[in-house]
Amino acid sequence: MTLSPARLSGAENTGTSGVRRLTVTLYGYAFLDDFVLLYPVYALLFSDAGLSIWEISSLFALWSITGILLEVPSGAWADAVSRRMLLWLGPLLTGVGFALWVIVPSYWAFALGFVLWGVRGALGSGALEALVYDELDRLGAADRYARVIGRAQAAGMVAVMAAMGLAGPVLDLGGYPAVGAASVLVSVLTSVVATRFPEHREAVSPGGDPVSTLATLRTGLSEARRDRSVRGALLLVPAVGAVWGALDEYTPLLVRDTSVAVQTVPYLLLLIWVGPTIGSLLTGVGERLGTTGLAGVLTGSAVALSVGALMGTPAGIGLVAVAFGGFQLVNVLADARLQSRIEGARRATLTSVASMGTELATVAVFAAYATIGRSHAHSTAFAVLAVPYLVTALVLRAVSGRRA
Repeated sequence: MTLSPARLSGAENTGTSGVRRLTVTLYGYAFLDDFVLLYPVYALLFSDAGLSIWEISSLFALWSITGILLEVPSGAWADAVSRRMLLWLGPLLTGVGFALWVIVPSYWAFALGFVLWGVRGALGSGALEALVYDELDRLGAADRYARVIGRAQAAGMVAVMAAMGLAGPVLDLGGYPAVGAASVLVSVLTSVVATRFPEHREAVSPGGDPVSTLATLRTGLSEARRDRSVRGALLLVPAVGAVWGALDEYTPLLVRDTSVAVQTVPYLLLLIWVGPTIGSLLTGVGERLGTTGLAGVLTGSAVALSVGALMGTPAGIGLVAVAFGGFQLVNVLADARLQSRIEGARRATLTSVASMGTELATVAVFAAYATIGRSHAHSTAFAVLAVPYLVTALVLRAVSGRRA
């Protein structure tokens, strides 16, 4: 049986409109999810509330630990229930946390807010990537996943930069309550947009009972042990994403050491964010790179990071931005490789395993940075932590050579 041209055209139009609805929703969701005015100032809020450096650090640790503990179980849950439900539920949790921060600013309110934020991150991690890939696959457009996710992450980075620019004026106008109210509103809008995600996959367990979720988790982990290509892709994601993701938290200290005026620091931070944004947008071009090409990008980015940090000048910060752009490009492509190797039914579970690996590696990078920074400059710590990328590049070259 052959399809008439009219039927073919109708099918193509349906696929095109489906992809359009998915991508528009995804880009809006990604932008709103990161357009949180509290992001640039929450450390100031904690300090102004009287918290010590130790207390602030403990909040960050609590945030990471919550994500680590819940990452994989939440991924299994996302494979057992509606992924869309988790995507609209998560932002509401952070909205509650943000409200607590500005209504009752205290250590325990901040701690509860970070726990809610950690839960929200775990719910969305894995579920979002799995939903997007499966919907694109259903529409015959799975090959567009890297470009779509790359653009979504670029939208999120643009939102972060916009939040940096708006946080100051809003803070001047209404103080922390105004910034908090805007953040709560954006969280609610993010949840509303998430309800627009298409989802044609049937949940394994409508009620998400623990037995089904545990079975999903066991099956997903078994797939990782059985399939070498899946296992390799799972390892590549944290190997690429953890180091520069942790170093980003220290970029204000690196910028300050260039001896620029305090008023110039935010602009150089924005410059750094331009790098990953461009890297996200280049994923379409990056898809043509093979394993050797990815190794080359990592090598060049590692050199740029090390040289740029050691220069100790604004121009050097530009090289750091270039390095971060390269790492982000490989990060998105590594995620795309992982998605292409996973069977759809366990996609969120295994994506969450990769995310948990990234979180664990990030904590290790924090510890390494603290050790190095105790007796060396921030530039030295950045340069030393470029070395893991050279090691990852060597491993990728070895894998490529063995396949050849």
